[in-house]
Amino acid sequence: MTAKDYIFLEEQYGTHNYNPLDVVITSAEGVWVTDVEGKKYLDCLAAYSAVNQGHCHPKILAAFIEQAKKVTLTSRAFRNDQLPLLLKELHDLTGYDAALPMNSGAEAVETAVKAARKWAYTVKGVPTDKAEIICASDNFHGRTTTIISFSTEEQYKDGFGPFTPGFPIVKYGDISDLKKAIRPNTAAFLVEPIQGEAGVVIPPEGYLREAKKLCEENNVLFIADEIQSGLGRSGKLFAFEYENIRPDMVIIGKALSGGFYPVSAVLASKGILCVFKPGDHGSTFGGNSLAAAVARASLKVIVEENLVQRSFELGNYFMKKIRSIRSSHIKEVRGKGLWIGVVLDGPARPYCEALQKEGILCKETHEKVIRFAPPLVITKEEIDWAMERIAKVIARTQ
Repeated sequence: MTAKDYIFLEEQYGTHNYNPLDVVITSAEGVWVTDVEGKKYLDCLAAYSAVNQGHCHPKILAAFIEQAKKVTLTSRAFRNDQLPLLLKELHDLTGYDAALPMNSGAEAVETAVKAARKWAYTVKGVPTDKAEIICASDNFHGRTTTIISFSTEEQYKDGFGPFTPGFPIVKYGDISDLKKAIRPNTAAFLVEPIQGEAGVVIPPEGYLREAKKLCEENNVLFIADEIQSGLGRSGKLFAFEYENIRPDMVIIGKALSGGFYPVSAVLASKGILCVFKPGDHGSTFGGNSLAAAVARASLKVIVEENLVQRSFELGNYFMKKIRSIRSSHIKEVRGKGLWIGVVLDGPARPYCEALQKEGILCKETHEKVIRFAPPLVITKEEIDWAMERIAKVIARTQ
């Protein structure tokens, strides 16, 4: 079958809630993917940062296969021998007392929201059903009904109401707006240290630090959504480390499994996460044996292969190269680590389609931004190879 055949089947029998580039991938390794017709591409999206370790990393694959031969799922009705080890290793790596494992990033965000509300009622003393969680404009935390309730993107909400109340919105990066929004019933401030879907938007220096200080002064939980920015993507283990703060809760996912399996988690102190009692919250698949084994291997690869430092060094190199392109079409280049947003003066889709023809896969976001986020195992030579093509495409595409 050709790419056209596969595309026809997907269009004929699937839904149309995505607008993918018309490339049909059949295999992948490291930073390279191959389509059904044998053409290779450099992946500069990394499955929205889910494959920071590279596609089909052999050590994660070995752990996946080994565990799949033993036991994959028992549910949390019983214990397994992999989850305790993952919880201990997350503690050792991050310093947080406890972790609550889930599957998708959106489920982890929902878990954090529920934990913050329960904490507000049982610890802070907020009146029942009055807790508020402040969120930032242009956020992206997932697609569930509750999560889109605090989105400011109209398309994400169109046709899906009524919406869940209790989520005041403040302007991202505006500390005075946050200060005004905090009230006695405020339970938490939920924020992305770097906004990914908004176009790799970095807040003003000091914003996160001042926000954390405000939260501490008002007994408000600071929740960092590091699903995309965390585990090395930003050039730090977590993006909040750039401002030397420690959130009360951290939400992780995507690269926690290296792309092999949906694994997410909420990290926090026991004083926060232990507001959950048996029956309050759970997941059939959350913390299953296979997920835990894969997550353990994924974390080990990040540490042993120094992927955080690689992201920092190669991200600076990649960004410097992109900034050296002289083009009136480029309005801004921003990013941290191997997470770069190129803001254009017009639609980014034609550039992404032209880059596909040159053997580079990336994706537009917020219409005018190209996002470059290759697996963290990319080499300097591969960046140079990509830059020749990126410069050529930007020079000729209108």
